[in-house]
Amino acid sequence: MTMKKYLCVVRSPSGKCSPPSPSQMEEMYAKFNAWKDKFEANIFDMGSKLGDAGKVVSQAKTLDGPFVEVKEIIGGYMIIEAESMEKAIEVVKESPGVGSPESSVEIREMMQPPME
Repeated sequence: MTMKKYLCVVRSPSGKCSPPSPSQMEEMYAKFNAWKDKFEANIFDMGSKLGDAGKVVSQAKTLDGPFVEVKEIIGGYMIIEAESMEKAIEVVKESPGVGSPESSVEIREMMQPPME
């Protein structure tokens, strides 16, 4: 079966929240590592956390971004491989990235150009 690639964009509410305690961090990493081990065959690129600063580029101009008026921020990304969107959803639903009610992960299939 052909595996498809899916870009997963990690989103959370904008605004600062208090940093987790050392014990909360330890628990979070344990959950994350268990998830990563379980779905090792589906993880193509673990991606990374994104920095706070960036630029938004168009033909007309370049603006500072991300914009402060947004209700949510993109905090990171990863690329997974799965046979279908349903399997990609299964992998992401179990990830620590959707562990809190405020966070979400957008999943988008990465389209391959047609073979010539």
